[in-house]
Amino acid sequence: MDAIEQFSYLLFLKRLDDRENAAERQAKRKGMIYQPKVPKELRWGYWTQMKAEESLQHLKNVVFPKLVELADKKSSFGEYMKGAQCKINKAGLLIEACNLIDQMKIAEQNQDVQGDLYEYMLGHMQFAGRGGQFRTPRHIIRMMVQMIDPKPRERIGDLAGGTAGFLVNAHQHILEKATSAGILEYDDEGLPHHLIGDQLTAAERTFLSSPKYLRGFDNDSGMTILRIGSMNLTLHGIESPQFFYRDTLSKSFDDEREYDVILMNPPFKGAVDKSTIHPTLPSDTTKSELLFLHLILRALDMGGRAAVIVPDGVLFGSSRAHVEIRRKIIEENRLDGVVSMPSGVFKPYAGVSTAVLLFTRGAQTKDIWFYDMKHDGFSLDDKRTKVAENDIPDILECWKNRLRPDFQSAGAKRISDLHRQLTPLKAERLKLHEEINRLMFESVVSPSSPALLPQGEGSNTTSPHGRGRPDGSGEGELSAAQARLSNIESQISAPQSELDRLTRQFWVTKEQVKANKYDLSASRYRQVDADAVYHEKPSVTLERLARLERVMLDEINVLKKLVKG
Repeated sequence: MDAIEQFSYLLFLKRLDDRENAAERQAKRKGMIYQPKVPKELRWGYWTQMKAEESLQHLKNVVFPKLVELADKKSSFGEYMKGAQCKINKAGLLIEACNLIDQMKIAEQNQDVQGDLYEYMLGHMQFAGRGGQFRTPRHIIRMMVQMIDPKPRERIGDLAGGTAGFLVNAHQHILEKATSAGILEYDDEGLPHHLIGDQLTAAERTFLSSPKYLRGFDNDSGMTILRIGSMNLTLHGIESPQFFYRDTLSKSFDDEREYDVILMNPPFKGAVDKSTIHPTLPSDTTKSELLFLHLILRALDMGGRAAVIVPDGVLFGSSRAHVEIRRKIIEENRLDGVVSMPSGVFKPYAGVSTAVLLFTRGAQTKDIWFYDMKHDGFSLDDKRTKVAENDIPDILECWKNRLRPDFQSAGAKRISDLHRQLTPLKAERLKLHEEINRLMFESVVSPSSPALLPQGEGSNTTSPHGRGRPDGSGEGELSAAQARLSNIESQISAPQSELDRLTRQFWVTKEQVKANKYDLSASRYRQVDADAVYHEKPSVTLERLARLERVMLDEINVLKKLVKG
């Protein structure tokens, strides 16, 4: 944790310097006099040019004591920098680290670098994943933010903030939506650049700098995560970050109707001390994942929206506490959507299956939108390498258009067309499986005499002394049938993939869910047409067994003659 903290400080100082350099260049372009916000002696470009030992002493004695002055005293950054210490004691190590950071070209990136660092370091530490301390992947955060679509005047919160990734992405989303298309640029990963928010009104800009805008909490008693989260927010343009130490499930957290949007991935490992739980939360459970859902409903204002990651157990758990929170969300509020995610999304830290719940406080549930995600653009093993299969663009498209009747009817029509296209192809595939099965049997059976063949099937088709036909035509037929099957499979592949994608989103009525004890498992409601699998008729199987027995007996008789001879 010290390594994470110290390297984060250096990253912060580097990005702070990059931001000052960019502001200085912009002022010059506008012909304005630049008013520096960061004193020269604190600038990365100043102290990293000193000799190694001088640089280390300057960092310890000048830069770190003044770090706290770089932020609003009322902000979390200012509060948590008070105890910040430089624990690097080797000048050579400091210079090497600074050189590596320079090589990272951070100024050219628009990424949650602090969070990336945290994720990378956790992957190399023994306690990775303990106590829920692992990061939500950025592409999942971005998907959730795009689905909830926070607006410039909305109060946004994360009640278990980690490195503040959700808050950072919510802020970037708002700026992206308020930046002119001619200014925006997107990189190869689809991440936006040049987020200046030029279309924001004066009132909106004022709100974005207010303490009510973005608020996050974490109960990391060591303060390291709070410092990283606060630095992360500061580096993304939040001048007075509100990211504080607080156990939000405890009696000390009284926020009620304080948020218009809540985005979070609550910790769901272990239990909470019952004696510390806030009295407004249920007393019949100590499971943090259930308590956080109750807390979110309390903290949201009427009409407020939430996107929350929960373990699969929340969707189908049969305990009274599990059923009650699902009932509360559906009967007393509006459950807008459920995105079921594959189990590998949080690897290598955890293999648990999860889902995203999207709900609105105080509204009325009618029908519930589901999406059964199978791919998130990365392999679902511990390596998590990029792959072509990715359902997230389709999830966003379906979510955006879910209430449009024309979109739904077009999808239903396309599904019907695909079924019509696939039905004859799959029927032909079954026939080919039957033919290949017969030909393979003929290719391996070796009867002693054509007279032993049963009437009808296979008569006069095999050699009395060898396998298959004497002229080899049996093998040719088999190869031709296998080639036709391969061709049919290739014709089935594309429409079947499209059909699978189209059927991943579906609607379920509130009555259906209620009848199943409010079970929210996508697999319970998704209708998937299982392909018919070829099975040989029992009569043919028995006939072939009898034939094999006759062939076997014939071979035994031949062996007996050879032994007597």
